[in-house]
Formats: sequence, structure tokens, C-alpha cells
Amino acid sequence: MEVAPIKSTRIYEEIVRQVKQMIAEGRLKSGDRLPPERDLAEKFVVSRSSVREALRALESLGLVEIRPGEGTFVREVSVESLIEPLALMMVSQRGALAELFEARRLLEPGIAALAASRATLEEVSEMERILEEQSKEIAEGRTGLVQDAAFHAAIGVAAHNGAITRIAHAVMDLLTQSREESLNTPGRRQRSHQDHRRILIAIRERNEQGAREAMLDHLDAVEGLVLGREAGRRGNAKSS
Repeated sequence: MEVAPIKSTRIYEEIVRQVKQMIAEGRLKSGDRLPPERDLAEKFVVSRSSVREALRALESLGLVEIRPGEGTFVREVSVESLIEPLALMMVSQRGALAELFEARRLLEPGIAALAASRATLEEVSEMERILEEQSKEIAEGRTGLVQDAAFHAAIGVAAHNGAITRIAHAVMDLLTQSREESLNTPGRRQRSHQDHRRILIAIRERNEQGAREAMLDHLDAVEGLVLGREAGRRGNAKSS
């Protein structure tokens, strides 16, 4: 474990920075045990109290786990654990909610296009099954929210890019309440199902551009309802 002597006046922050960098570069991996406090203090040329403070900070960030009597271990860091604290902070503000929708518009049309080029027959069949179930739910007077989420998740699976879809799902999960609000708007459940059908048709036909456009239209409509806009992104563009 190669480290540089600490010269910063805020010593523990520099320790945190170096450890984070080692994790990011793969020099420290999930499950690795960090050297004992005394050894770290010697390597960094700092006091043990500074090392202890740094380890507590790293633990609060979810990067390490301190196990009494065993030592300090690098935790497995998921995309969700990195994005959710920021997204949770953002979603408490109306303006930030618009930014989360913007994130969806940047991510999900691309994911739909990937699904159009990569989906297997089994994955397309699963999307069909979900939409049939959603249709039944709507016919019985329910929102079909569960199927709505399942359909978007199925598209993510069919894109065969775990990193991108995990980020998108983390954002989508934080917008669950907003999606429910949208689906409770008169006529929106039926429109959502129609949008989903259009997306699925494009995916089945291997039409990447069609899938991208259908998803973008769908997200614009939802955003327009939730944020009180007439037509989401395109409505804003026309009024500018």
C-alpha cells in the first residue's frame, strides 16, 4: 500500500482523498482489509487520531466498514449507493425534480435504442407479458404502476448495459411518487399504455431511432403532467 506523506492542514481529509483515489483506481478492492491504525499512521506520517477520524469519515461515506476486533474493510460500492444520496437531496426541491426528469430524458431514450438493437426474443416476450398485465390492471380501474415500473426495468435488461441501467433505475426509483401522480391523472393510464406499446413495437422491429423517439415522447408527456407543463421539453422549446 503506497501512500504519500500528508502535508495538508486538514489532515484527515487528505487521508480520505488518498484512500478514495486508491479505491477508484482499483488498488483497494471490495473486501480488502486496510492496515491497522498504527501502520496507517506510520505510512501517512500522521497521528493515529487523524487516521481514526479519516476512517470514521470513510465509513460514513459507505466506502469502508469498521468491524470491532477485526479491522477496517473496503465495502462493495454500488452505483445506487453513489447516486441515491445526491438524488434524495435533489428530489426535495421542485426545481431539482425537473433535473431528475432531465436525467431520465438523457438516459432512457438511449437505453430504449440499445434494447432495440440487443433485445432477445425472450426479453421481447417478457415486455409483451408485462403490457398485457398492465392492460388488465387499467381495465379494472387500477393505475398499473407496478407494471409501468416493470416495463421500464425490462427495457433496461434488454439493453444489456448494467452500468447505464443501474443509474437510470436509481433515478426512476426516486420518481415513483411522481409517476404515481401522473398515472392518477384522468386518461393518463391509457396514454401510458399506448406509449409503452409504441416503444415495444419499435424494439421488436429493431428500430433504434423509433424506440428512442417513442421513449422521449413518453417521458415528455409524463414530465408535462407532473411539473404542470403543457408539453414538457418540447413545450418549453416552442415558448422560447
